[in-house]
Amino acid sequence: MAEQPVDTEPTGRNVAGEVPAAEPDAVTDETTVHDDDVELERTIGLVGGLAIGIGTMIGAGIFVFPGLAANNAGLAATVSFAVGGLIALLVALPTSELATAMPRSGGGYYFISRGMGTAYGAIVGLGLWLGLMFASAFYLVGLGHYASAVFAELGVGLSFSPVIGIGLLFGAALTALSIGGTENTAAIQNIVVGVLLVVLTGFLSYGVLDAVGVFGRTSVPEQFFSRGYFPVLTTAALVFTSYLGFAQVATVAGEIKQPGRNLPLAMVGSVLVVTVFYVVTIFVATSAFGADRLGQFGETAMVEVARDFLGLPGAVAILGAGLLATFSSANASILSASRAVYALSRDALLPRKASEVNLRYGTPHVALLAAGGPILALVATGQVELLAEVASFLHLIMYGLMCVALIVLRRRDPEWYSPSYRAPGYPILPGIGALASFALIAFMQPASIGIGIVVMIVSYLWYRYYAGDVTLKGDI
Repeated sequence: MAEQPVDTEPTGRNVAGEVPAAEPDAVTDETTVHDDDVELERTIGLVGGLAIGIGTMIGAGIFVFPGLAANNAGLAATVSFAVGGLIALLVALPTSELATAMPRSGGGYYFISRGMGTAYGAIVGLGLWLGLMFASAFYLVGLGHYASAVFAELGVGLSFSPVIGIGLLFGAALTALSIGGTENTAAIQNIVVGVLLVVLTGFLSYGVLDAVGVFGRTSVPEQFFSRGYFPVLTTAALVFTSYLGFAQVATVAGEIKQPGRNLPLAMVGSVLVVTVFYVVTIFVATSAFGADRLGQFGETAMVEVARDFLGLPGAVAILGAGLLATFSSANASILSASRAVYALSRDALLPRKASEVNLRYGTPHVALLAAGGPILALVATGQVELLAEVASFLHLIMYGLMCVALIVLRRRDPEWYSPSYRAPGYPILPGIGALASFALIAFMQPASIGIGIVVMIVSYLWYRYYAGDVTLKGDI
């Protein structure tokens, strides 16, 4: 059993007269117990944590982005993914330390609010909730594109595009599934990710051998920086949505078993595994067609790559894998978005109703509905690249501030801060992680930056109106 995470309880009231919930009475490897007899069970092990991280990241990066990325940066999109992976790793190490010191649902919001104060926490927490909704909508739209490609492959002619309708249907279904229990979503996630890794390992191994001429067709792609150098960074900003999964592991930290061991392994391990898959995927895809033609295929470019290598069976296999991947990404994102709402509600930054736990299933059902409903509205827009970049913007702000929070907590060294894992390279590594996260924002589209800034401003105004008197640890 662990000690209380802070030495002074949060104080103050919001406009509804609600006070922040007390910190947990007990945090064990199996459950988090609050003084109102509410228990948030720890049902997700190391495999489940890796599955959330890998399953979320592997969807967009491999099945939606190759065509878009190659169109922007050519073969150098491999560097774009590598840059994204490096920034994610720089942030994953400090986040692992914070998560072992504060293994609570809410992830980055909880860390920043306890390390830097209520205002920062409110901006990040509300931004995290909205950012995960943008990401979930992006994944669901990608799922719709792959499902539409299945209809086309089967020769089923439709008088309308089913992309949005399918995304809406699965969004509603996944929200309902999550309400039924995290063990349900974790079990499905484990199976889906296992199948994905097997299919992708086989496909990419064949693709690499084909690209280097083992099968008699050397097809090493064109000039590396065919689009120039600047697009490498703009593309890195676009595809950074692919690396949101490791932070989603921290968001459900309150439900991870043995958090001191499993959180760092799940976060760092998922980043390393997925980065390798991304880089190899772009190399194989551009080897097959070249960047110009690959970009013409859009969100389902990998289906055409598989068809080129293996014919119809390859196209069908990647179609199925793409459906599974976008499904798993959306599944994990909806789960994580709800946990952000849950944490904000317990701190009185949102109405207390949002943190109610369903007595039958042990899940925050109101928080799940608060996440799932707006996601459906965003899916209806169908704007793939815009949804992806806004999600990236909001997460990069959070990532940078998490690195800053680590530096602040190490310098203050409060009595309650006793992580079981310590990130190496302090203070240089978290400092670089913060600077890299903020710097990547500069390469985004103006529209994405604008929407992200509006979300942050609205988040701060909501905090000032609804919970201006609430004080969390960092303010004390």
